Amino acid sequence: MSTVAIVDYGLGNLFSVHQACRQAGLDAVITSAGAEIANARAVILPGIGAFGTAMETLRKLDLVEPICDFAHSGKPLLGICLGMQLLMTESHEFGRHRGLDLIPGEVVRFSDREHAGSRLKVPQVGWNRIFGTPAVWKHSLLQDVRDGEYMYFVHSYYCKPENAGVVLSTTRYGETEFCSSLQSPNIFACQFHPERSGPSGLTIYNALSTTLTVGALYERPGLQS
Repeated sequence: MSTVAIVDYGLGNLFSVHQACRQAGLDAVITSAGAEIANARAVILPGIGAFGTAMETLRKLDLVEPICDFAHSGKPLLGICLGMQLLMTESHEFGRHRGLDLIPGEVVRFSDREHAGSRLKVPQVGWNRIFGTPAVWKHSLLQDVRDGEYMYFVHSYYCKPENAGVVLSTTRYGETEFCSSLQSPNIFACQFHPERSGPSGLTIYNALSTTLTVGALYERPGLQS
């Protein structure tokens, strides 16, 4: 299987992502080299931590342009957790920070206002369900995931895409229904951690493997970018 580049900028659960790729039969490398990113057949942008720090590190490593160029190449780009948030225009985490601006929208914090008689715990840590349209998921990396499946989340902030047409799945936490995955059109991103979500999460990596084998997974009619 052709190489998948896992972007290393010091803020990702790289070992778990790499192991999930191996289980799916993907030949993956962990790299912070722009040339390896450019030459990969797919790129995974993981991440755990603060948005502003992540963007500053990507700039220092000269990785912003290679990632954006790759996204515009039409090849599969997968953003996970903070990696999903970095794809947006800006984040409001500890101020305002410019993102990669590959998906127009913003990153905002959960409200910790009272829910069901008690204050909502932020961050959300643990299992939660994702909901969407199975007919649409058939043309995405969620192709083998059941509607309502549980995935593993760890986050205080979530993405608000400007275009609702890119939203693949939603999840509810407290009073907030948020975008838990998106696609636009060769970019797939999820707020949850598929590599920590058991067999259901691994199907996403298997679908990426299928994409690199047969292609055209992202080309579904009516896809809005």
